[in-house]
Amino acid sequence: MPSILIIEDDQSIRQGLAIFLAEEGHSVESLSSGMEGVQRTAEGGLDIVVLDLGLPDIDGGQALKMIRSISAVPVIVATARDEEGEIVRILRDGADDYIVKPFSGAQLQARIEAIIRRVVGGTIRAPMVVSELVVDVEQRVATLGGVPLDLTRKEFDLLAYLAERVGVVVSKRELLAEVWRQPYGGADKTVDVHLSVLRRKLGESAAESRYLRTVHGVGVKLVAPDS
Repeated sequence: MPSILIIEDDQSIRQGLAIFLAEEGHSVESLSSGMEGVQRTAEGGLDIVVLDLGLPDIDGGQALKMIRSISAVPVIVATARDEEGEIVRILRDGADDYIVKPFSGAQLQARIEAIIRRVVGGTIRAPMVVSELVVDVEQRVATLGGVPLDLTRKEFDLLAYLAERVGVVVSKRELLAEVWRQPYGGADKTVDVHLSVLRRKLGESAAESRYLRTVHGVGVKLVAPDS
């Protein structure tokens, strides 16, 4: 059952769409503000986000950029702005589709079905296995010896980035840029703190490393313990 988040400040529209989509078999959540929507998207577990542009706290275009910085979840922008330039900007900023108000629930359902067909037809990323460590980026779950790891969103992102590059030394500046989306040249203390916590959750320390190996003066790499 696809999970859909509606971010819409108009209560009647929000409730009407939620009822219609639930009747179509979707699992539906709805929120009225942009920041709440961004925070919920960061938690994961969503298949599609329907995003209004006229939100009370932040512009929907800004919310879209924030969502794109933390998630690849498909976003359908629902907007009353029908100017070509605005639509082009929305798509270039990361929207997967747009629908102009007023629209019916059936029109939105058709857009959702089209996106689901594209996603299902795409490549599903298999879980990455490094000895007893398994990182599933599709489900955003990591296990060690079959036991789920209690990771924050950023800790999981850090582990996944390293797991995709097993055996490759990655600099802290690269991690800061690619995982935290901060420019090169920023302070890498944040990376150190997260690596330290991640080590602890993997049952190791810097002095007795198993999966996370520090290459002094260069960076860190993820390896199998017996390598």
